[in-house]
Amino acid sequence: MNLQIKTPRWALPVLSNPDARYLGAHGGRGSGKSHMFAEMLIERSIMERVDAVCVREVQKSLAQSVKKLLENKIEELGVSHMFQIKEFEIRSVHGGIIIFQGLQNHTADSIKSLEGYDIAWVEEAQSLSQFSLDILRPTIRKPGSQLWFTWNPRYDTDPIEGLLRGPNAPEKSTVVEVNFEDNPWFPDVLKDEMEYDKKRDPDKYMHVWKGDYVRNSETRVFKNWTIEDFEAPPDAIHRLGADWGFATDPTVAVRSHIIGRKLYIDYEAYQVGCEIVDTPSLVMSIPEAEKWPMVADSARPETISHMRKNGFPKIQPAIKGPKSVEEGVEWLKSFDIIVHPRCKHTIDELTLYSYKTDRDTGSILPVLEDKDNHVIDAIRYACEGARRANTQKKPQAKAIATVMPIAR
Repeated sequence: MNLQIKTPRWALPVLSNPDARYLGAHGGRGSGKSHMFAEMLIERSIMERVDAVCVREVQKSLAQSVKKLLENKIEELGVSHMFQIKEFEIRSVHGGIIIFQGLQNHTADSIKSLEGYDIAWVEEAQSLSQFSLDILRPTIRKPGSQLWFTWNPRYDTDPIEGLLRGPNAPEKSTVVEVNFEDNPWFPDVLKDEMEYDKKRDPDKYMHVWKGDYVRNSETRVFKNWTIEDFEAPPDAIHRLGADWGFATDPTVAVRSHIIGRKLYIDYEAYQVGCEIVDTPSLVMSIPEAEKWPMVADSARPETISHMRKNGFPKIQPAIKGPKSVEEGVEWLKSFDIIVHPRCKHTIDELTLYSYKTDRDTGSILPVLEDKDNHVIDAIRYACEGARRANTQKKPQAKAIATVMPIAR
């Protein structure tokens, strides 16, 4: 079969070492490493019978797996006639099978079902626990079997780093670093995102796009903001949000508007110990607050009801759910935030809002501190509608086909 697969130069060490027990590629976003490994697996399955398991630490549904990526590669390479794509697996014409599993669901006993597999491909290997790594390695034991790992580095303490990038890495291993500049098919849409991060947030650029570890000294959540004196344009669409408090936590409201990729915050209201009956007058300190839609903390329905009856008929409760805080914060981080100097508490919280750190190692944890976040919450609520509308309209990323003949 005269099949041509384009091959990036960075992949040659991986492809030229068929006797390696461990194959790995680590680096930043847009490098094409997952695409390359997917093509390697499809190629092997075309040439011979191969049984492979594609695993992640946690996989609650097939949508979290690389199954769709493999399906796209089969179609792009024009070899659909050589595969049967089923709901939970992919079967090749040679009798091989590709399955998809979460390692967290396995025990030392249940993982024995994978002993006869030729390849285990671990995607997002930075999330792999030490327990999962320890039970996977001896399980894939068939002669000539391989373990493949692709990952975006996170912390130098992650188990995969110790295994494949530490001083005692296995002898039969080939591990390469690959970033966006190594990808000859780096798409323009990602290039625009990369340039944006490079200009606005150097630390994020180095971690996301250059594959650096998260810097332990940098716990601040927001670095994408400035203080400027500005006036909202006459045609601005104001977005208001409110967070309720009383004793130690403040009642907060903010007014904002969005122009392109810039989020402007021009007014705030802030008071600790504010009674419910006084809340409408507090929020009225924001110009025209009663005229515009407002999204507020849904944890206090009685306060929302009181606001509706006292001058704020357009107020609505926020839609909360799993990861809504994290998703909202990440969305805010994608903007340049401009804060008016009169918004003192907004400035304070943008300065202080931080991630937690591990007390023993000092490593930054992917967990937000639950403090210095009341204005931040109000801003999240204010932008909730825009964020959800943007998420619904965002197109799916199209798999990119990646020059060498199939015989390597």
